[in-house]
Amino acid sequence: FIDDYLIYEQSMLNRTVNNPDKLPQPIAKGGWFNDQVFQPYISVIQDDATGRFRLWYNTSEDTINTHRCRIAYMESEDGISWIRPHKILDDPHEIQFGCTVLDHGMDWTVPEERFVFATYLKPGLRISTSPDGLNWTSISDQPVFLHNHDINSLHWDPIREHYLAVFSHRLDGYEDKDHPFQNDDRRRIPHQNTSKNLATGWGEIRPIFEPKLGVPIEKGETQFYAMSGVIARGDLLIGLVKILRDDLTPTPGKTAKEMGDMKRKAAGIGYTVLAWTRDGETWQRDHQPFLDRNPVPGTFDHAMTWGDEQIVVGDQTYIYYGGYERGHKIRRWDERHLGFASMGIDRYVSRDADLNEGRLITKPVTLHGDAITVNARVYGECAVRIVDVGGKPITAYKWVEITGDSTAHPIEWAKSISALDGKTVRLEFKMTKTQLFGFEIS
Repeated sequence: FIDDYLIYEQSMLNRTVNNPDKLPQPIAKGGWFNDQVFQPYISVIQDDATGRFRLWYNTSEDTINTHRCRIAYMESEDGISWIRPHKILDDPHEIQFGCTVLDHGMDWTVPEERFVFATYLKPGLRISTSPDGLNWTSISDQPVFLHNHDINSLHWDPIREHYLAVFSHRLDGYEDKDHPFQNDDRRRIPHQNTSKNLATGWGEIRPIFEPKLGVPIEKGETQFYAMSGVIARGDLLIGLVKILRDDLTPTPGKTAKEMGDMKRKAAGIGYTVLAWTRDGETWQRDHQPFLDRNPVPGTFDHAMTWGDEQIVVGDQTYIYYGGYERGHKIRRWDERHLGFASMGIDRYVSRDADLNEGRLITKPVTLHGDAITVNARVYGECAVRIVDVGGKPITAYKWVEITGDSTAHPIEWAKSISALDGKTVRLEFKMTKTQLFGFEIS
């Protein structure tokens, strides 16, 4: 229920964006004597052969060039505590910014291309492949397509079986009275491109997000650091959009100079919102933060909290993000870190009922399966039943009560839902003091 797509009607319910739980300390730190985190670009996978978590990120080791990075690498048994020291991998070519790593898995048809690495090197997206995620070979001396800003990420869309690139592209002349733009005459706008293979087949780039007029939180100089962490959940792709506000300063009452930025009018802040698509092309997004900044000055993610990776681990979603201490450009070699957050699987958004009974009935659903589970946190009362397309109760599928907190409450009726295979029905929920996240037919 991240959006209204499955909802036919609802009453007395509020849509709530649920913030994941963040660890108070970073899992990897900036600084020459730490993990040398340099940029907020991260890739994490859980290897299907070893079960270990593998982390790639941008470091500045061997260079003090603010426009060049190296690939740093670590492993972990639990995805939180990492085995040190980090390794610096051999680069397939120069790396400006970006550290997307895709893992197609052990059964990928071309073993030497199991892992894919994507980064930005002017003037566009550069791609390399590897059999092990450690030794990389560039697929071309040239970008696979061009774009004009140094932020990009690459994803595999398993629904449409193609690669999806999301990247920042500056638009000329993007200025209006509702969105005054001070620092540059070109605003960073996320675009996308797709291809069935890595080297060829890329189409025309096209924009997918822009600042939202009339939304108070996005008045002013709203920009984007593109979108990362795209994963498939059911028929949805869900991503993490980095919002940049370079016209604001993290600590209220402090000037940019007092925060440590001697050159800019404001130190800059950043946070993350959710985005999703059902067709792979048309994206919707929230405006309120999903991953928000820590409001306490001195914390590692006080200025920026930019989500860059999410993976499903059991009944949890692990989220990895870049955290900045004081501002966008302040002490970039030692005040940029990697943070960790988690939440129950598929608990991005809930439909919440309070003391007043809320109701939700789905659009028609054609059943193919033998079990239904419900993702809900119930403090009061919650029940679900199956009705026909016209809303008439079906005798064998009367109200079943749900209690407690589970990402997969099993629903057991007098008869298995396999008896309804191929039939079109609706699910109806009634609840008080409950958060309803979704359901699964399996």
